[in-house]
This record gives sequence, C-alpha cells and structure tokens, in this order.
Amino acid sequence: MRLSRLFSQTFREKPAEAEVVSHQLLLRAGYIRQSGAGFFTYLPLGLRVLRNVESIMREEMSAISGQELLMPVVQPAEVWKETRRNPQLGSEMSGFRNHTNHEMALAMTHAEVVADLTRALIHSYRQLPAIVFHIQTKWRDDPHPRAGLIRLREFSMLDSYSLDGDWQALDASYQAHHEAFYRIFARCGLPAMSARSDSGSLGGNDAQEFMYLTPIGEDSLMICEACGYSANRQVATVRKPEPEQAEMLPLTKIATPGAASIEELAAFLGIASAQTAKVVFFMALLPDSENGQCEKLLFAVVRGDMEVNETKLANLVKTSELRPATDEEILASGAVPGYASPCSLRGITVVTDELVVRSANLVTGANEEGFHLLNANYGRDYQAAYIGDITAARAGDLCPECGSALRLANGVAIGNTVKIGTRYTDAQGGTFVDEKGETRPVIMGSYGIELGRLIACAAEEHHDEHGLIWPVALAPYPVHIVSLKGKELDTDVILKRVEDALTAAGLESLVDDREESAGVKFNDADLIGLPIRLTVSERAFKAGGVEIKIRRNGVVRAVAPEKVVEEVLACLENIN
Repeated sequence: MRLSRLFSQTFREKPAEAEVVSHQLLLRAGYIRQSGAGFFTYLPLGLRVLRNVESIMREEMSAISGQELLMPVVQPAEVWKETRRNPQLGSEMSGFRNHTNHEMALAMTHAEVVADLTRALIHSYRQLPAIVFHIQTKWRDDPHPRAGLIRLREFSMLDSYSLDGDWQALDASYQAHHEAFYRIFARCGLPAMSARSDSGSLGGNDAQEFMYLTPIGEDSLMICEACGYSANRQVATVRKPEPEQAEMLPLTKIATPGAASIEELAAFLGIASAQTAKVVFFMALLPDSENGQCEKLLFAVVRGDMEVNETKLANLVKTSELRPATDEEILASGAVPGYASPCSLRGITVVTDELVVRSANLVTGANEEGFHLLNANYGRDYQAAYIGDITAARAGDLCPECGSALRLANGVAIGNTVKIGTRYTDAQGGTFVDEKGETRPVIMGSYGIELGRLIACAAEEHHDEHGLIWPVALAPYPVHIVSLKGKELDTDVILKRVEDALTAAGLESLVDDREESAGVKFNDADLIGLPIRLTVSERAFKAGGVEIKIRRNGVVRAVAPEKVVEEVLACLENIN
C-alpha cells in the first residue's frame, strides 16, 4: 500500500478531545475517526488491526471446537420479553418499531437469540456439548462513553456461548474458554489477569473478568499478592474484624448539635467511627403485592467507618434498579438526613450489613435533627428485611482467603466469562431429552471479549513518546518502507526490488512514497508504529544497502538488498 494513496491522515498535535494515550495515538496515527459520541469509524489501518484480532479469535475459538455463526444485530423484542430482561437494561437498551409495528431491539447481547436457537435446534443429549460463537456489532446506549475505544456505544464483540447437558460439563466448557481467552490476550501482546466479578444483567452465579491493569481503568480490583485472590471491587469480600462482645446498654437519646456526618459525630462524642452505624438511602425496584413492582426506599445500615457497595446491595435485595434517594424521599419516610436511624420507624425496608448485626451498642441517628441514639442494637431496637455483606472493600482490608492485606488497583475489563445456567433456556423452553429419556433444560455459559477495547488496551501497553509500537500479530502491515529520493542513485529501482521480494515472501508493506522530508516520514513511521522500518535511500545504500530499524528497540543496521527478506523474517520471528 502506498502511503500517498492511503485513505487516512496523520496529525502532529494531540487532539483536544482525547484524554488517554490510546485515543490520542489512534487518532493521530490515522487508525480511527470519531463518528459520534461513543462510536468510531475504523479507517483502513485500524480495520486491518481489527481483522488481525478477529483472526486470532477465530483460531483460538476453533481450537476449543467453537462453531462460528452470525446472529443479527436487530432482534425481535419478543425474545427479550420471554426472559423478562428488557426492564433490567433500562435506558441503555434501544429499539424501534418496524413498518408492521413489530417491536425490535438492537442487540446488547445475544443470549436470548442463542436460547431461541437452542429451543429450535437442540433436542437430544447426543447434540451436546456445543460451543457457538460470532463476532458481531453490539449497541449499548451508554450515557458516559469515554476514552476512545475503551468505552463505546457501538462496538464489535466476540460473543461465545456454551451449551451443556449438566453442570460438570459446563465447568469444562467454562475452563476451556478461560484458557482460550488467556491465549488470545497473550497473542495480542496484552497482559491480563482474571478476577471475580458481578454477572450483571446476564445473571448466573459464577463470573470472572479479564482485566488489563492500568491507571486509566474505571474498574477497581482488590488483589492479594500473598495468595493470588483477585476480585472486582463490586463483589470483593474481605475478612471483617470480629467485634468485641458486650452486654446491651439502654438506648439513650442525646443532643449532638452540628454533628450531621460520621466524622463530626465521632469527634463530638470522642469515639471511633467504628462505634457508629450510618444509614445510606436508596430507591430500589422491588416486588409489590398490588403493583407487581414499584420503587421502595431502602435503609442500608453499615458501620460508620465503612461504605455501602451498591452492587452487593442490589444483588442482596434482588433489584434491577437502584439509585440514591432524594432528601424529599428520605423525609417522607420519617427519617432526617444526617440524623437518620432505622429505630422507631415503621413500614420501611431495612438492609443491614452482617457486621452491624454482630456489633453491640452502636451510635446511630435519632430521626431528629441535632440528636443521636446511644447503644443501638440490632434485634432489640430494630429489625431488617435483609442481612448480608453490603460493604465496599478497601485497600488494606484483609484477604478473605489468607488474611493478608489487599491492595487496590485500577483496570479495564477486556473480557468476561459467566456461568448463566438455565435462566434463558428455562424461560424460552430450551430443553433436551437425556440418556434416561427425561426432559431437561440446556445449561448455558456466556463469554465475551470487546475488540475495540482490546485494541485500545494494546495501544496503551505498546507505545512510547514517539507513537505506537504494535505487536507483530496486530500490526496492520509488518513492514513500513520509507523511500527517499537520491541525487546519484535511482532509489525507485531498489524500492521496487525490495517491495517485490517482500511480496513474494508473503509480506505486505506500507510504502511512504510521499513528497515529504525525511524527518516527516520518519516521524510518521514511528507514530504509525509498524514492527519494522526499511529505509531505501542513497545514504543507506552507500552504507551497505537498505537500512532496517526495529521499532520496539530502535536498533538500526544496514543490510544488502538481496538479504532484506531474510533479515525481516528473522526480526519478525524474534520481536517480543
């Protein structure tokens, strides 16, 4: 490909809208262009990177007996209504009515479609196990797209589903995907670690994310260096301290003027914040005997030195919608913001952290401005509809498995695996007849990797101050040829000889044939970031032939034109 004809453009200056390095470099080097908030056009160079990733994915999925199919982006809304999942996805899900007024949905996932296919095609245990996958466009109307390809509204995804007859077989399929995903990331030059995670709207009782650790990541991970425990902070558990045992003291109301926060209260009373209980208010969509479902106020009670984990809270009460309550909603319940307590209130839904239940004589609000209650005890002074772990893990908390201190790290989720079980096949009638002649539901697993996010993370991992440094497996071309006109030497002849030799060896090249200075061409070559740069110039020829530069380490040397292919192949083989 001649750079003079490439449908692209490089830029010297950092784009104002690009905050992270991958977004900056992919824009500047001419790999992508933004089409709108959260969706991008892959220009020719970017599309070649995308196709390389797809090829790696297809090879690794085929290695675990995955069968590729292609499911539509537009889905009938009926399949989503069968699983009752459409309300869970809320405003992020988009759809329309077609000309016959049928309701259609834009694919966020394809679990429902796979379950529908299973219903139609799987009838006997002899057809199981099966793995089907596709690489397809998804749409999620994310209100906060950011960081270029890292958080998108429209994105391409490897979407795989395992279909098994029993839970043991699901475990085997799950492990096969886990290993395949690690191989995909390794081949893309991307270090990844798995961490326990929330299954989200897919449901299921076992989920893991593959994380690329980076300061720009929006996800927080708790990691134990001692035993290897790792979990997304959304679901991470910790070894909580065992509270001191004490006899219940009388509940006593005291004046606490100006102590509306835990810090102010602890300072006013001269106690540790761990001796207090605080209430955090949420509105949650919960079952209702009259209306089926309606929003209800939750009193989430945690120890004063801890914070509520919203994911844990939502999972405990089994709600698909959770939001902070307004002051008006809090006051309507009889509670007072800053001085709230579940004590003495009726008709409220209390959710209490397990540690609070075991803690004696805590200080909590009196539901009256300027007053608190001493010696509040669970069971005697208030009850809860739900009890469980609803606190957020923090750096320094103790590992639940070995008791060592946990560290907090940021990361980007580049893949996920979920054991979703029979949720969809139960709802959609995806059954088979087993060896005994009994009808049973097919057991599903769901596995995904977002391609654009993977490419962005690869760019974050492989770059320097000059530009991108693509791993060989991802590079749009393995070789970048810079051609410089000579005064005494016809460099076009040498260029053609080198280019033809590379082509004959199956090596495509990007040739910079533009009428630009050597400095501009070399800077653009570094910015674009192909693994090897060849320079055809009069100066290089006098020094020994053709100049070869390894982009990753900057090593430069001259090779004879007839040795170029041999040297390029050797370099590509040895580049880490």
